[in-house]
Amino acid sequence: MITVPKLLILLAIIMVVFGTKKLRNIGTDLGEAIRGFRTALKEGEGEKVVEADEVKDKIIEGETVIKTDAKV
Repeated sequence: MITVPKLLILLAIIMVVFGTKKLRNIGTDLGEAIRGFRTALKEGEGEKVVEADEVKDKIIEGETVIKTDAKV
């Protein structure tokens, strides 16, 4: 089990390896990423879901023909 003293030792080792400025930058970047994710989720909730009947009139049916110039 991880105890408080073990977490403090781990935090001290991480601070020595990366430095406080680098950790601050990582924290800022992570916070901005989370904020952007939440904003995108809120914007996505307001979008309209299109029903299949509404799309049916907009479907273009056709035939695909593949032409090759390769000689066998």
